[in-house]
Amino acid sequence: MPEAARTWAGTTLDDRRAARRRLLLDTGLELLGTGSAAAVSVRAVCRHARLTERYFYENFTDRDELVLAVYDEVVTEAHRALVGAVESSGPGPRQRAEAAVRAFVALILDDPRKGRVLLLSPVTDPTLSRRGVERLPMFAALVREQLADRADEEDREMTATALVGALANVFSAYLAGTLAVSRERLTAHCVRLVLGANALHS
Repeated sequence: MPEAARTWAGTTLDDRRAARRRLLLDTGLELLGTGSAAAVSVRAVCRHARLTERYFYENFTDRDELVLAVYDEVVTEAHRALVGAVESSGPGPRQRAEAAVRAFVALILDDPRKGRVLLLSPVTDPTLSRRGVERLPMFAALVREQLADRADEEDREMTATALVGALANVFSAYLAGTLAVSRERLTAHCVRLVLGANALHS
């Protein structure tokens, strides 16, 4: 029997490795989402996860690989939430805009750690800054697909990129505590931004 398939206390080696990886990712989210990126080190992660560094390096080559994995998980979750919200909404522009904004607001405010990882950590961590730039087009593409197609592709691309940047700054200010408005007012304003961008191409 392969070593990975052997069981101990009812779990296989692969199961235990997967559980440790999940614990390390959850710990990375907690540290990155509640403190500064500088506070996330291999030693700090291992201490909080109560694992030895051996198990850390079983899953990640270094601290940056863990941080990128945490960030990518949040990005993937945000992208899926937005796609799902639009697909399950009504057909009108307002319905789609409201569904998308509410889904994103729920993701980053119901668990503010995810919002900070997605929007605030890339500001201070060079590794995440580069990854954030790489991931921007996937969100701009979602916006572009919802814009009226009477304008040419270049105009729609510029509008989508500008809107994603504007929304990211609004949400970042809210998460940082420098924008003191209610959740509902934040949501309503962002919906108006989305509809206003769409009106440029209608």
